[in-house]
Amino acid sequence: MGPFHPGTNWATLADAGRAQPRHTCFVDKNRPELADFLSTRRARLAPHDVGVKGERARRRVPGLRREELAQLAGVSVDYYTRLEQGRSRSASVDVLEALAAALQLDDVEREHLHELGRPQPPKHHARPRPQRVHPATLDLLDRFDLVYSPAFVLGRRLDVLAHNRLAGALIAEFRQLPAPQRNQARFVFFDPHARELYADWNQVAIDTVAMLRQDAGRYPDDPKLSALIGELSIHSEEFRTWWSRHDVQRRTTGTKSYHHPVVGELTVQYQALHPSGDDDQVLIVYTTEPGSTSDNALRLLAHTHITHEGDR
Repeated sequence: MGPFHPGTNWATLADAGRAQPRHTCFVDKNRPELADFLSTRRARLAPHDVGVKGERARRRVPGLRREELAQLAGVSVDYYTRLEQGRSRSASVDVLEALAAALQLDDVEREHLHELGRPQPPKHHARPRPQRVHPATLDLLDRFDLVYSPAFVLGRRLDVLAHNRLAGALIAEFRQLPAPQRNQARFVFFDPHARELYADWNQVAIDTVAMLRQDAGRYPDDPKLSALIGELSIHSEEFRTWWSRHDVQRRTTGTKSYHHPVVGELTVQYQALHPSGDDDQVLIVYTTEPGSTSDNALRLLAHTHITHEGDR
């Protein structure tokens, strides 16, 4: 981490992908994501979870059999088999809802299933619109500094679009990086500092993969996302393992703990917001219990760095 830079002036990431190396994503284009998602969700369901009786010793693979899942969803075994083998690449809303109920999907997984299983419109290969943070949101980031709350904005592909000064001091100063490298997944998997910074790096990394997987369902033809997934797959065995699970996640609220090199141990509560009404952008705000050790640590971090910056 380097010193603060005044303000929160951020360049758009519209052209960030031009300098990126091209990578091949580890995806079998002949086997749609829908097939793999159904297969992994079925494998995690034990027969007793859904009231199916059977002899466990006779089962060669974990989870429900295809015919059991098809019966629960009210569809034919042949039709479900075609979906899971990738021979049918879409299904009706009613069928997807029935499968979601049978697979006991949560809200995020249900939404992901619909993203994967709905009929796809003709591809027009339009360039993704530039990711720009509204000036009011940038002003809000600065205001969070005044109350000792690290805050940052994530866009598509977990690109770090903006952050306030305290977030830069706590996590990393992304403004010092070239635009294509301002990405949370790259930081988590490629920056050695991340493994020391997060108290539970494994869980942070697993959550990061699950959020990227959700983006992949929403934007299956995003070339920058495919390049990012390919690069992570090439260079990280851990990423490949967790990516194959097909878990999906949307960040909402929770806690995160840090081993900070300057102020030591601290735990924050986070909340995800959409201040501009843009589903592709999420504002993450960290808070701490007033008067707690973590609160004091953030205040010390803020005063140490911001005071130093003001003396420059």
